[in-house]
Amino acid sequence: MTRMIAPARLSGDRHPVRRRSAMAPPTPAPAVARGAGSTIARERVRAVLADVLAEARAEAAGTGDEDYRLVWDELARTALGGKGFRGTLVVRTHDALGGREPDAADRVGAALELVHTAFLVHDDLIDRDFRRRGAPNLMGTVLAAATARGLPPAAATRLAEAAAVLAGDLALGLAHRLVALAAPAAAHSALQDLLSRTLAVSVRGELADVRDGLPGSTPTVDGALETAAAKTAMYSFRAPLAAGALLVGAPAETRARLDEAGRRLGVAFQLVDDLCGVFAPDEVTGKSRLSDLREGTATVLMLLARQTPRWQRIDTYLRRELTDEAAAGVRGELAASGAPQQVAGLVRAELDAVGALVPDLPPAAARLLGELTATVSAAVEEAERHVRAAG
Repeated sequence: MTRMIAPARLSGDRHPVRRRSAMAPPTPAPAVARGAGSTIARERVRAVLADVLAEARAEAAGTGDEDYRLVWDELARTALGGKGFRGTLVVRTHDALGGREPDAADRVGAALELVHTAFLVHDDLIDRDFRRRGAPNLMGTVLAAATARGLPPAAATRLAEAAAVLAGDLALGLAHRLVALAAPAAAHSALQDLLSRTLAVSVRGELADVRDGLPGSTPTVDGALETAAAKTAMYSFRAPLAAGALLVGAPAETRARLDEAGRRLGVAFQLVDDLCGVFAPDEVTGKSRLSDLREGTATVLMLLARQTPRWQRIDTYLRRELTDEAAAGVRGELAASGAPQQVAGLVRAELDAVGALVPDLPPAAARLLGELTATVSAAVEEAERHVRAAG
């Protein structure tokens, strides 16, 4: 999915190492975003999103500025086109803990969906990627519009990149507005702090991810796990769980357990994504399996593989232009290296730790975590089947 801004190498290695963002992992959304209860929650959040974005689009159309209108149109398309997992998790957590602020939960859920939208747009800019899942993204759409009206390529690209920066800013601003308007008095300050902390931690993780792909970098397994905790876990799991709990006024002990569960689920989710990015079929991930191999992405999977005797053979493949046949050879060597099995073991260790937290939670919240755990567990089993097929 991602492309590095410049070629990057591990220290002492001739093979480039590139990053892949966890902002939009190809792994299917956890089960909390599916099922009857989740469908209702997702539609509630989507209705809030649709309303606030329709208002913004109408205001933009009234300015007569076609570029500004297009930015809002594309933001709406991006925000409303996703699975709505994070917003749904806010509502499900609120409801599971006996909350009585459904409207506030819907608005806070919509706010986190806008944070997700901002991260997607900014991430595509960082990666200089004008397409997402095979179709033009916001930058790509603005680029096409600018080119169609006769702007030279360099000027059209500059406008598209500026639009991505500013569009992400607009989405973050609207997210803050939703939280400010939605939060009940008792939770207002805490929710504002949560949103600010979510942005700070996620940005730190993104910055670390970019840095680990630069020439001369020396990424480590522990560092990659910490990056996953900062990027994937914080805004996809920890923040939604925390927001739902804060809206209810849940005890500090409950919030702490949910936070720990969210951190571990997020790391597990990213590790499964590492496996899927290499071994799962294209129709599962929405992108070519060649991408991570060709780019030498510094995932936990690849960093563990570097520590095995098979790495020399893997590296020989990776130094060349990858064909489908060569990529199959890489997957075979990776499968035989034991690294995928180590990653699966790390996933199960994280899920076991989540399971240890469940008995101390209210029953409905425990069931919610059980849904999430079961889905990630099923995903890693599916990933292991793909690994075995590659071997």
